[in-house]
Amino acid sequence: MENQNQFKFFIVDDDIFCANLYEQHLTNMNYTDITYFHNGNDCLSNLDLNPDIIFLDHNMDDITGFEVLKKIKRYNPNIYVVMISAQENIKTAVDALKYGAFDYIIKDADVCEKISPILNKIIQVKEELKKANPSFIQRLLSFI
Repeated sequence: MENQNQFKFFIVDDDIFCANLYEQHLTNMNYTDITYFHNGNDCLSNLDLNPDIIFLDHNMDDITGFEVLKKIKRYNPNIYVVMISAQENIKTAVDALKYGAFDYIIKDADVCEKISPILNKIIQVKEELKKANPSFIQRLLSFI
């Protein structure tokens, strides 16, 4: 089945096992444009590749997930960032959302099952924005 919503994904995680897990899950869902980064700085220096969705590990050695998240959002606020963390910490989750993450996933045995519903949410949001946008653009043009 061809996936009609083709996204460009970045997976940013210093744990290669977890990254492979997410990549395999996305591939099983017929997504093909997936780039893996071992650390946050590599991800940041490749933002010009214009990813749609970034799965971002919270706890990395070189630079924290929050720092990466803030810089991604400064670069392009329209990138959907899904924060992934091994810590079940409500403060971490709240901070992730505060800094602009679209969602927050706990890294556990069910981590891959949580990916599909989030992607469906992103697809819904993008559809709503597409529907809302023409009127926004028309309103904008009426002021010119």
